[in-house]
Amino acid sequence: MAQSSSNGQDKSSNTYEALNKIGRGAYGTVYKARDKQTGQEVALKKVCIPLSEDGIPMNTLREIALLKQLNAYDHPNIVKLLDICHGQQIGKDLMMFLVFEHVEQDLAMYIEKHTKGFKTTEIRNLSKQIVHGVDFLHSNRIVHRDLKPQNLLVTSDGHIKLADFGLAKTYDFEMKLTSVVVTLWYRSPEILLGLPYSTAVDIWSIGCIIVELFTRKPLFCGKSENEQLNEILRVLGKPPKDEWPAKNAPIKWSSFDINEKVDIKSIAPSMCENVLSLVMNMLTFDPNKRITALEALNHEYFLEEPINT
Repeated sequence: MAQSSSNGQDKSSNTYEALNKIGRGAYGTVYKARDKQTGQEVALKKVCIPLSEDGIPMNTLREIALLKQLNAYDHPNIVKLLDICHGQQIGKDLMMFLVFEHVEQDLAMYIEKHTKGFKTTEIRNLSKQIVHGVDFLHSNRIVHRDLKPQNLLVTSDGHIKLADFGLAKTYDFEMKLTSVVVTLWYRSPEILLGLPYSTAVDIWSIGCIIVELFTRKPLFCGKSENEQLNEILRVLGKPPKDEWPAKNAPIKWSSFDINEKVDIKSIAPSMCENVLSLVMNMLTFDPNKRITALEALNHEYFLEEPINT
């Protein structure tokens, strides 16, 4: 299916055989595949690279170098990149394949399996691993932008690995994400409002995911940008008009009339005060006031004594 590119692993003659499609997202199609040499099962992500007059664009080469550099750290909470391959050229596009370790389940499946919920210690362990992985990406100037349970893989022994970041993101950076392709539910207010954004968008998503680990269902479930913002404001409250960040955006402050405010504690009553504090620092409407991943790792929630319930 794909011929390996030279990647320092002496696998230039190796090929991968696709077994079945795992899924399709905004950033390409992912297949479960087999390494024909070793029999190892892998995840094969198909990415379309627009070629320039000089061939593969320099920014693509830089992204490949960065992915390989990140891989050298062998971070426990980042899915391992095994190979980068090139496929056929179609017109002015080159098909590339990112080959990752294959993990059987994602966090959405993991949550669904745990019909009776999680112990508080397990929620804290899973949450801390997610923050660790995001802190690693942010420290290397990578914003994930699409953190959600489907992009967090869970190994058979309960370890979290962040997936779906890096090379595939670069080429769609200007693409307007649609609710058809990527869920709105974990998206921060600044993205919904069409504003510039940075690493704080990932922190917002983590806050949503932590609450979901307690409730086993998504926190904000809008079907459009407006509806999603309305769901968010029902919990956080509506900011004063002079603090509305999108004064020139199509979505206006006056569009929202919040009558029934919901306290997050009533949504997830089993959350202790420390995790509630952390979550509310993540779900801050103003991204400049949101906690960073490094600050989150030093939050009291992750430093308190274990609770065995």
